[in-house]
Amino acid sequence: MTFAYPKLLYLLFLIPVIFGLWLLARMARRRKLRKFGRAASIDPLMPEASKYMPAVKITLELLALSMLIVAVARPRHGEREESENTQGIEVMICFDVSRSMLASSTDDANGVSRIDRAKFLLNRMIDKLSNDKLGLIVFAGESYTQLPITTDFISARMYLDEISTDMVPTQGTAIGTAINMAINSFSEDEDINKAIVVITDGENHEGDAIEMAKYAKSLGIEVDVIGVGTEKGAQIPLDESGLFLKDREGNTVVTRLNTEEAQKIAKAGGGVYINGSGSKAVSELVDNLDKIKKSDISHIKYKASAEQFPLFIWIALGLLVIDLFVLPRKIGWLTKYNFFTKK
Repeated sequence: MTFAYPKLLYLLFLIPVIFGLWLLARMARRRKLRKFGRAASIDPLMPEASKYMPAVKITLELLALSMLIVAVARPRHGEREESENTQGIEVMICFDVSRSMLASSTDDANGVSRIDRAKFLLNRMIDKLSNDKLGLIVFAGESYTQLPITTDFISARMYLDEISTDMVPTQGTAIGTAINMAINSFSEDEDINKAIVVITDGENHEGDAIEMAKYAKSLGIEVDVIGVGTEKGAQIPLDESGLFLKDREGNTVVTRLNTEEAQKIAKAGGGVYINGSGSKAVSELVDNLDKIKKSDISHIKYKASAEQFPLFIWIALGLLVIDLFVLPRKIGWLTKYNFFTKK
């Protein structure tokens, strides 16, 4: 059995943690009861309280949680079909998640944010790159691989939904670092041509972006840049309260699309610069990528019958239904039996 999202299985470590917290709570309850007297004296005062049913309930609930975690990881088993080789390239997307991406992407201060505009562009890009391999890197002051190079476009869309400016704690716009990570994130297959697409507002606060783009070009990797935002600039909202980011002197920060910087990076990388505000931005990028020589890429697709997550969801649902009928008190018809003491 394999999993579409194996990293989610790490959530299973929460099960013993939750059980440990439950045990601590039960021990704390016993200590409090001891303040009122010995257990032999207190138990008759709580004739309906069961020693064992709470343990049964927590076991059912933790088993149900375990099944749900396994289901979310999308277990697969059985048949899979390999599609015929398609002609494509490998594309690594470097997605800017710096705080300036929260600013409006238009001259209207209340317009669509740059990050939402970038997500829209990337979503449309995924539709048009279905024959290629795709990877995703998010960056601000640092860079992180969000999705390794893959043909699993369903996962790509899921990761796209999760993109936010909170993903990278270190602020800044280290485009050069992102390009360097992208270079090292491609497969080792030298027969497949590669390209890097940087989606950013171009406010590069590091000095090595152009040098890294040149280095990528020397390796035969094209670097394209999509700019989001306007040169007029916009304020950076802190939250929905209407407050905006200010500098140390108390002045409101205005962030502008640095078209000149973005164009220099694209030129150094042997690629093109595209203004993301245009209605044909994605088409222009895809048309440019189509000029890159394609190579055979094998796509593996699983049949619907191979997906096993519905089974785990039904098990979890069954356990939760049983849990609804299990009350933390003694079962009436069992009280006349004594299983643990001698007559």
